[in-house]
Amino acid sequence: MRDVVLYSLLSLDGVAEEPGNWMFEADADVFSNLARVIGTQTDVVLGRGTYDYWADHWPESDVQPFADFINRRPKHVFTSTPLTPPWAGALVADEGPGPYLRKLADGPGADIGVHGSIELARALLAADLVDRMELVVVPTLAGSGRRLLTDATELRRLELAGVARSRTGCLFLSYRRGDQGPI
Repeated sequence: MRDVVLYSLLSLDGVAEEPGNWMFEADADVFSNLARVIGTQTDVVLGRGTYDYWADHWPESDVQPFADFINRRPKHVFTSTPLTPPWAGALVADEGPGPYLRKLADGPGADIGVHGSIELARALLAADLVDRMELVVVPTLAGSGRRLLTDATELRRLELAGVARSRTGCLFLSYRRGDQGPI
């Protein structure tokens, strides 16, 4: 069975919304960590809002290592409408996130990445479909914006699988499912 890996950039106060003024210029350590995480992923799941935003940016981007990764992987998009603009490797996920992701995880390939897509990430966490969380905590306070984890998040036990620090103070936190329940 393949792992579902949620990757998210977070401000210190938990904001996960598209980094604006709270995400300073990333250092080489941030990109090395990203390369480590995506290096094990053969598929990506996206919500429709992220698809719409990214389909206009990433096909022409040269920001590495993510541009090559996201442009070369199958992108499973949860939507009920046709995907426009078209993007190579984009597929409509034809059922709800739970059933679709369970089938995908039982199929061939390596890890399945969840990038961006805050609402989808929340739904996958609530449905106990996330095996690992890879969080990059940036040493800034955003003050406002959508958060990945909300008051609606159930109490969960996690196991710290790894921690590292960048030269500019970003924390790289890796969590796996805990022994006492789902994440």
